[in-house]
Amino acid sequence: MARHGTTAVVRQWSAKWSTAVVPWCLFSSHYNVPWRIGLSRPGSKGTGQKVRAMLKFILRRCLEAIPTLFILITISFFMMRLAPGSPFTGERALPPEVLANIEAKYHLNDPIMTQYFSYLKQLAHGDFGPSFKYKDYTVNDLVAASFPVSAIWLPPASPFAAAFLLAVIIGVSAGVIAALKQNTRWDYTVMGFAMTGVVIPSFVVAPLLVMVFAITLQWLPGGGWNGGALKFMILPMVALSLAYIASIARITRGSMIEVLHSNFIRTARAKGLPMRRIIFRHALKPALLPVLSYMGPAFVGIITGSMVIETIYGLPGIGQLFVNGALNRDYSLVLSLTILVGALTILFNAIVDVLYAVIDPKIRY
Repeated sequence: MARHGTTAVVRQWSAKWSTAVVPWCLFSSHYNVPWRIGLSRPGSKGTGQKVRAMLKFILRRCLEAIPTLFILITISFFMMRLAPGSPFTGERALPPEVLANIEAKYHLNDPIMTQYFSYLKQLAHGDFGPSFKYKDYTVNDLVAASFPVSAIWLPPASPFAAAFLLAVIIGVSAGVIAALKQNTRWDYTVMGFAMTGVVIPSFVVAPLLVMVFAITLQWLPGGGWNGGALKFMILPMVALSLAYIASIARITRGSMIEVLHSNFIRTARAKGLPMRRIIFRHALKPALLPVLSYMGPAFVGIITGSMVIETIYGLPGIGQLFVNGALNRDYSLVLSLTILVGALTILFNAIVDVLYAVIDPKIRY
């Protein structure tokens, strides 16, 4: 009797366990309930550990950027100082006494190592020094006046800004559509545009856009700043972002096609998940990793391309300021802009590395 009584109790508890505990386990395993309410996933780092690891990773990347920036400053300084010629001998020949007085005023006749350490001291105080060509203006004044214009091209200065944002949004969208519509007219259209956009440089696209939309159709102005009015920015933004839209579309398409043929996507389809959920929740995130890797070179390309675009459209940004400084041998201006652009590039690459580590769980901090 005792044995039969025990068996009955076991069966009774088994029925209760199967009707209550099993559904909860299935629910919690499917919706990640334990770690959504603050507990750590078994075998993984806790939230606090992940935050500390991320902060350590960011600090390490910042510390690694310091020697890189120092090397950039050193090489740029000596290349500028050792270049032949002088910023005061380009326009007309000056008497030796006048030239000596001007060089003494700017301390250009000091030993080169003395100039180097003096420049480092100035940089430590945030001072880029005087401009050799723009009288009564310091380099800080010139950069402060030109940087808001170029902020349209530089994401660190203006988040989600113009050309860069345009390239990412349109490029990723076009690449995803081409991957989903592979070997259809949509795919051929996107890839044809991508191949054309990659091979045509921005200094060719910019005059063509002016000829079509400003001269022939007269829809948009062909140049100028006008306080940053939107209609004056459309053609420069399109001319600068077109090549990067094409490149990002190609990268996204190839990456998305590879992800769509992965085993976990086949499993999601076999479970009957909606295609929209598969794309946006499961496929898009790993497909964007190659695009994220491309953003660093794209950022540098947008900076260098802005020099040409600003010159063509007459925009008073740091690109045109750099070109004018190089033509006028304004070494302090060129050196300062080189350091500024290099610092922004280092910063953006560090941000990309952090985002890559956040998106890809296989990356260890």
